Amino acid sequence: MCVLTTWKQRVPLTLMDHPAPVEQLSAAAELQMPFSDTVKYLILGVSVTLLLLALGILAWQTFRCCTNTHTTYTQQDTVNSDVLDSDEKSTTAGKYSGAPSMKMEDVSTEVQRQSRCLPQASGSSEAEGDEGEQLNVKQVDGSLRFSLYYDQPLSRLVVTVLQVEGLQELSQTCCLQPFVKLRLMWAGSEGVDVEVGGGTSPALWTVLQEWQTRIVKDSCNPLYGDQFSCILQQDKDALHHVSLRMEVWDFDKFSRHTLLGGVRVPLGKLNVSYPLELHEDLQLPQKDRVGEVLLSLKFLPTSQRLEVGLLKVRTVPTEICSDAAVYVRISVQCNHCKLRSQKTSVVARCRVNVFNEVLMFSLPEFPVERCKIIISVYETHTTWKSPKHLIGQLTVGKERSTEDEHWNWMMRSVRLPVAKWHGLLI
Repeated sequence: MCVLTTWKQRVPLTLMDHPAPVEQLSAAAELQMPFSDTVKYLILGVSVTLLLLALGILAWQTFRCCTNTHTTYTQQDTVNSDVLDSDEKSTTAGKYSGAPSMKMEDVSTEVQRQSRCLPQASGSSEAEGDEGEQLNVKQVDGSLRFSLYYDQPLSRLVVTVLQVEGLQELSQTCCLQPFVKLRLMWAGSEGVDVEVGGGTSPALWTVLQEWQTRIVKDSCNPLYGDQFSCILQQDKDALHHVSLRMEVWDFDKFSRHTLLGGVRVPLGKLNVSYPLELHEDLQLPQKDRVGEVLLSLKFLPTSQRLEVGLLKVRTVPTEICSDAAVYVRISVQCNHCKLRSQKTSVVARCRVNVFNEVLMFSLPEFPVERCKIIISVYETHTTWKSPKHLIGQLTVGKERSTEDEHWNWMMRSVRLPVAKWHGLLI
């Protein structure tokens, strides 16, 4: 038997890349770069120019950023150093930390700067009453012409406002828009002795009626001819306790009304049984005391908190109505800017209203020495169109020239409540 042996030899296959011809390479090069040398150098120059411009802009912005940051840090360091120096001088006896004192000083400085720029008015709506009226009168010009008549059989008093003459414009840019506000005051109610204007006034005034004429625009000699009337008590001596107070105001829609002057006429000294026409010069107006408020004050210097306690309010209502109620709004102002405001609960009106409420005001960023408290007493009626009616106001605080005695007691008796009666004025 023959055995056939087959040897299988593995033959390695080697793949070799053969170079392409030279003609094909030159053709491919010509297809990829179909531009001339001039165009290529031009594109390269434009690219380099754009790159240099971008680098220049980046370098300029970086330089500006570094300069502004350095200026800001320099100003902050200057302010912080000044604040630290002031803190060291003012708190030598205290042990306060540096950072909180610096922050509080910065906030108070900013508030003081902004409060000087703020106007002294926050609105003059009728709902705010006399809070939106400016009472600082330095110069009084002009006169008021009016007529009075008292019909004895009907006990009817008739007041006619005829004309205001000789008013002076407050500024060259704004024209006057005058109107006249009238109040019929009744005197004879006795109250506690309250210091008003350096003396004691034991009598309380009651507002019987309030009127207001129409507004005459752009006139220093406005003509009115508005007539008002009311029924007085049928008493022979009724006119001896009645005074007519008339005030001329300049209307301002966006700010406080400006008081131009006033006239006060005691009817008991005049014979008004027949129509009597009078021509009186405008004088500096004086407020009347229409009530008393028992107020308690306490100041806590550590927490910078002011506690105002409203204890009692005494007024003399003309007539006690079943729907009449009274409440008090307490506001804290600093540099003629209202900071905080709160109001008490509403109680039924009587001759003496007892509240016994304490309202707390936190003033961490405002110096209490520059603040003042404004107490406003309002009357509300469910049947009246107006939601509230101002009865009177009083102010407690440290003014530029004088300091209220109650405020001085509060600053001396720290952390202790001090109570005192105050006159309610209108």
